[in-house]
Amino acid sequence: SQNNAKVAVLGASGGIGQPLSLLLKNSPLVSRLSLYDIAHTPGVAADLSHIETRASVKGFLGPEQLPECLKGCDVVVIPAGVPRKPGMTRDDLFNTNASIVATLTSACAKHCPEAMICIISNPVNSTIPITSEVFKKHGVYNPKRIFGVTTLDIVRANTFVAELKGLDPARVSVPVIGGHAGKTIIPLISQCTPKVDFPQDQLEQLTGRIQEAGTEVVKAKAGAGSATLSMAYAGARFVFSLVDAMNGKEGVIECAFVQSGETESPYFSTPLLLGKNGIEKNLGIGKISPFEEKMIAEAMSELKASIKKGEEFAKNFK
Repeated sequence: SQNNAKVAVLGASGGIGQPLSLLLKNSPLVSRLSLYDIAHTPGVAADLSHIETRASVKGFLGPEQLPECLKGCDVVVIPAGVPRKPGMTRDDLFNTNASIVATLTSACAKHCPEAMICIISNPVNSTIPITSEVFKKHGVYNPKRIFGVTTLDIVRANTFVAELKGLDPARVSVPVIGGHAGKTIIPLISQCTPKVDFPQDQLEQLTGRIQEAGTEVVKAKAGAGSATLSMAYAGARFVFSLVDAMNGKEGVIECAFVQSGETESPYFSTPLLLGKNGIEKNLGIGKISPFEEKMIAEAMSELKASIKKGEEFAKNFK
C-alpha cells in the first residue's frame, strides 16, 4: 500500500476544504483524491487536477454522487459544515453541523465502512460521538478508526511556546489532551519537548491563549470565517501521519479525540500510537502537573455534556 492512499474530502469547496485538498494533492502519499461538496466541486477538482503531482483528482457534486465518491477510500476527511462568526461558541454550530456530519458519516458507514474517518467539523466534542453512534447503527463501528482532529491545538501550542522561548517551532512538541473547545483544551506544557519552564502567571496566560486561539482568528477575520488555513495545515498533518502509519511506518504518534477509557469521559484526546489499523495503542495522559490535573477535573462536566448531546442527537437522527 506504499504511497497509494485513496483520500476523500467531504466539504472540499469550503474554507478548510480547498486548502486541505491542495495540501493533499501536493503529497506523494496520496494516489487518488475524491472531492465532495454540495456546490463548486467540479471547479475545485478541475483547478487542482492541473497540478503536476501524481494524485488523480475527481470532483463529486451533491448527495446522489456521494456513494461513488466514497467507494474504495482508505481515509475520509470531513471539514464540511458552517464556520463560527464573532460571538459564537463552537457549540452554537451544533444544530447545523450535527445534521451534516450524521448524513455524511452515514454514507461512509454504508460505502466505505473500513476507512479511517477524520472529523474536523465542529463541535468535535459532539461530532465524534455522533459519528460513533451512526457507525454503531450500521453495525460497522470500529473505535480504532474514528478520529476527531484536534491537531490544530497542538500546532498552536507548538507555535506559541516556540515564540515565547525563541525556539524553532518545528522542533517543539506539546501534547494537547482533553477535547477541542475552550477549557476542554488542555495543553500539557509540562510534557513539552524540549523541556520548557514558565512562571505560573505566564503559564496561565499561555494556556488561555492556546484554548482561545480559535476565537482569536474568528475575531481577526471579523465575520469572514474562522481558522481555515491553519486548520487545513493541521488536518493535512494528521492525515499524513495516519497514512504513514497505515503504510507501516513505526512510532507515529498524534493526539486525537477518540473513544477512550483513560478518564471518566467516554471520549478523550490523548497521544495515540498509530498503526496499520488506526489506533495501535492509546498512550494515555502520562505524568502531569497539579495545574494540569486541575484543568482535567474542571473540563469533565463540559466534556461529558457535549458528548451526551451528540449521542442523543444521533439516536434521534433519521
